[in-house]
Amino acid sequence: MQSDATETPVPSQTSDSLLKRLAGPSTGKAGLAKDQTDINRVIAEASKGSKFYENEKRKDKDLTEKIARILKQRDEVTKGVDMHQVEVGVDQVIAKMEVNRDLSQIIVHVDMDAFYANVELLDNPDLANKKFGVCFMSFSASYEARKHGIRSGMPEYIAKKLCPELVVVPLNMSRYSEMSQKIMGIFRRYDPNMHAASVDEGYLNLTPYCEEHMLTAAECVQQMRDAVQRETSLTVSAGIAPNKLLAKNKPNGQFQLDFDPRSVKAFMHDLSIRKVPGVGRVNERLLESIGIKTCGDIFTHRGTLCLMDKQFGLHFLLQTYLGIASNVVQPGQREERKSVGAERTFTAIDSKEKILKKLEEVAAELEADMEGGGWTGKTVTLKYKLDTYQVFTRAKSFDRWISTKKEHLFSIGKELLLPEFPLKLRLIGLRVTKLRDLRVDADKQPGSIKRQFFDSVDAGPSSPRKRRRSATPDEDEPTLSQDGFEESMPGYLAHEELDPDAPEYSGNSTIKPESSSDGTKPVRQRPPVSAPASTSSSQGTSSHVAYLKPQSSSSSTEPRKRGSSFVSMKGKDRAEEPPDGREMQTCPLCSKIMQVDNRDFNAHIDFCLSKGAIREAQAMASADKSSISLRPTGTHKKVPDKRPSSKQTKR
Repeated sequence: MQSDATETPVPSQTSDSLLKRLAGPSTGKAGLAKDQTDINRVIAEASKGSKFYENEKRKDKDLTEKIARILKQRDEVTKGVDMHQVEVGVDQVIAKMEVNRDLSQIIVHVDMDAFYANVELLDNPDLANKKFGVCFMSFSASYEARKHGIRSGMPEYIAKKLCPELVVVPLNMSRYSEMSQKIMGIFRRYDPNMHAASVDEGYLNLTPYCEEHMLTAAECVQQMRDAVQRETSLTVSAGIAPNKLLAKNKPNGQFQLDFDPRSVKAFMHDLSIRKVPGVGRVNERLLESIGIKTCGDIFTHRGTLCLMDKQFGLHFLLQTYLGIASNVVQPGQREERKSVGAERTFTAIDSKEKILKKLEEVAAELEADMEGGGWTGKTVTLKYKLDTYQVFTRAKSFDRWISTKKEHLFSIGKELLLPEFPLKLRLIGLRVTKLRDLRVDADKQPGSIKRQFFDSVDAGPSSPRKRRRSATPDEDEPTLSQDGFEESMPGYLAHEELDPDAPEYSGNSTIKPESSSDGTKPVRQRPPVSAPASTSSSQGTSSHVAYLKPQSSSSSTEPRKRGSSFVSMKGKDRAEEPPDGREMQTCPLCSKIMQVDNRDFNAHIDFCLSKGAIREAQAMASADKSSISLRPTGTHKKVPDKRPSSKQTKR
């Protein structure tokens, strides 16, 4: 398989990386064959010629080029550097982190075994010992089907290529939700403050329960697993460890890691870097490019990682090497919520009426979530995925708290979507950010809420989250856990499996450096009408944007109305300053506060969705510090034996 890269690529690596990308993000699921080489080649052959294949090939090319830039940067920053002195500095940081290691808590990660498939077996025993999968644009497969390489995120036609006798079962979410509630109810008997990470997994702190009932951790977990099987006829695997990172990386069944530093570091040493939560497929390849395949390799390359902290996030990786992570388990807090959204995936459609109907359904679902949860917000973002698998966003921000009625949400989404036609879509969604918690407002201000919807930004108090950001507008810290531990590498998007470097976010392959008729500005290619902002990893975030005209326009330089495409520009090519009437806006992705109008804000959000922009924002604070002195001792507070109390609130 040949690469499309133009700069002397390494064919074998390019081919292998594309095969791995096509295989999807779920290659580490239980029940899959250890050697998936042949399976991956079948997937690649079956995908050839499809729009999915072309999009994945484009992503792989972009990432290969990015790796070449990273390696060039590595050579530049390490040239002439006394690496031994750098490593000595990193070793001092490691020693300080080791002092703060906390082994006092019993943390358990529980994960239902093949949850969807096993629930289907309860209702249809005839499926026993058959190769079947639960499908709704992707698969959740039985263990018999997994032996053939079938896994989540796989289209049905690919699954049929791998296993022609596969039985496809339709999705039944209401049934899965019903069983999930029963299972979570059992878990909460052992930890009322458990954190449900998804419909079929969660984290518990069993320290108080074990002390109260005089049980060992292993006895308690076995008792809990037996209760689940007895009351639901489903099985659950569990990992027991001193923190959430270690507990999640469990073998099947039940596994307990010894609670001492030597055992923890030995466990982490040979663990694949891809097994670490917060390291996605893109970051896996970036780390492998500098020689890091296992967590033990982090120590070997600690000097390089220190010098390239901005690209890789040294502090997070040192935590990973040591096996140090958060051991606070509690439900998600309302004040931590950043957005409320809804989306629908469907077979590709190009009818405007059908697309708008899907948008209306999404708006209705979003209304239910917003009003049921007691939220409003100021920014609405439309997300849509083309039949080519590329994802785009359009956003509109208001100087008031918006109405959460379906009609209003649909109207905003329609306004953002109509300029983009003609389109052929397979996904559409709406998301509200810059949230305000109306339940808190109701407690503190028992008067009318209507005023809160229509007051201007400065007329009333903003959300707690915005107040915190306004107080420190230049403080772009990495994503932290509830007790202050870094949770991911720079650029990792925890809410999606999609790679941050993909064209969905960067868009570099959809905007080409051609000239318009007047020879001064680049023009975009159709389709689509709108394209993500073109970015460069070395460029950083620019506050200047140029407004691109529709392709049919000639030399007019008038800004295009909402829905236009934007390209970040510098120097002589940058556009004139935007018109007056700008307001202070907070980006929901990077938290940057800027004075812009809606069009500039729309462009900034597109730019922020590129991995480069996200990485710049997350690493900005640490980039200004010296390459060795990363963070003073004691940043991560120790967790006491008793867990902090928290309100029993629903996320």
